[in-house]
Formats: sequence, structure tokens, C-alpha cells
Amino acid sequence: MNATENGWAKADPAHAARVDLAACHRLAAHFGLNEGIDNHLTCLVPGRPGRFLLAPFGLMWAEVRASDFMELDFAGRVISGTGLVEPTALYIHLAAHQQVPHATCVLHTHMPYATALSMREDPRLRMAGQNALAFHDDIAYVDYNGLALDATEGKRLSAALGNKSVLMLRNHGVLVTGQSVAQAFERLYFLERACQAQVLALTGGSRLADIPEPVIRATAAQFRAESTIDGHHRADLHFAALKRMLDRLDADYAS
Repeated sequence: MNATENGWAKADPAHAARVDLAACHRLAAHFGLNEGIDNHLTCLVPGRPGRFLLAPFGLMWAEVRASDFMELDFAGRVISGTGLVEPTALYIHLAAHQQVPHATCVLHTHMPYATALSMREDPRLRMAGQNALAFHDDIAYVDYNGLALDATEGKRLSAALGNKSVLMLRNHGVLVTGQSVAQAFERLYFLERACQAQVLALTGGSRLADIPEPVIRATAAQFRAESTIDGHHRADLHFAALKRMLDRLDADYAS
């Protein structure tokens, strides 16, 4: 039986969130979106206001399990679980979960192509490919200001994110949010694909052919209108398929 379809996960949303966040770590590692033991992926705990899940610092994402997560409160205290709390994880994610209403899940990575784009003089994701159009008017940009080693820097990043789902951290990486783990991972995955296409297109030295603005707006509206298929969210379907892959290859993520 699929780990996400068993009775325990259905009966206990907090456990289901742990399983999904563990799957998110494994999938990010599978697709090469991780960077050693660094970067961080978190989500709020359903039914427990003011708490979020964080993996102990020092684990590779490819070994994170549902049972590994610590629960932290908005004061930064570890309420349950054990392990090291990495300061930048605490300050970036606490502020995002606390200040941004749609940030149920917050994913911070230095994934290669998005980070490469953030290092360019012009770090904007250009509306020159279909995957990019899904992010039309949904990316904020913020200048680099060093490591997030205090609450002030975390709050600065969250303020820059505002009502967008993606924050491009110039010279650094990205912060991607969603109202669920599935939605956030969907945004993370396709953002990297869109950035990859742009970086590869620019390697030849020719200019990008941006899509005309009326087509951009119309297609972005189509993306929003087609977010569900027969009542099923595309992100949920994609994430369920990816978890089935993990169940075949790496099933201990749910333990």
C-alpha cells in the first residue's frame, strides 16, 4: 500500500504532513535540488497553530524520514524531537511561516539553475518559455545581504516575498512557498526547469525571444484555470505520482 494512502496518514494530518515533507526532501535530492546538508524545507503542523516541522541539521536530504522532524514554535523553541537547529533555517522559515499567510510550506534551496540565474546582472525569469509563464507576476526579487543570522534578516526576506509564491534571492538561491507541500514542491520543480531552459538558451549567446505580452497574460490565466483536472489538483496528482516512485525506490522516507 502507498505510504500516503494508509489509514494512519488519513486519520492523522500531522503525520501525513511529516510523510509529505520527508518525501519532499527525498525528491529534492533525487532531482539534484539539494546542496550537501545545507538548505532547508519546512511546513506548518496541521491542527497545531504556531508550529512548524524542521529536519535536524546534519542529515542528508536523501536520508530524512518522517520520524526525524522536530516541531518548533514561533518563539524558536523545539517542542518535540531532537537535533541541531541551524540558525539560518530558524530565522528564514520562522519569519515566512509567521508573516506570509500562504506559506504553509517553505522551501529554500540553492538549486543549480535558479541559483545561476540569481547571479546574473539581470536575474529575472524571462517570459520566453511555457514553463516560465506559470510564474508570471508571481516572483519577487531581493538583494543579497549576507547570512540570515538574526530575526531582522528573516523578516526582510518575508517582507520582500509579499503575496508572491517565489522569492528570488539575488546571488544566493530561491525561497518557494505553497499552501501545501505538494503545491510548494510543484512550484520548486517547475521553477528549476524554467530557469534551466533560460540558462541553456542563453549559453549560445543569442537573445531570448520573449513571448508577446497579450499571450503571456492569456496563457498565465490558462495555467490558473487548468490547475485542476476533474476536481483533482495537478500538484497533488504530480506529488502522488512522485511518492509512488519513492515507495518503489526509497520507501523508508515514510517511517
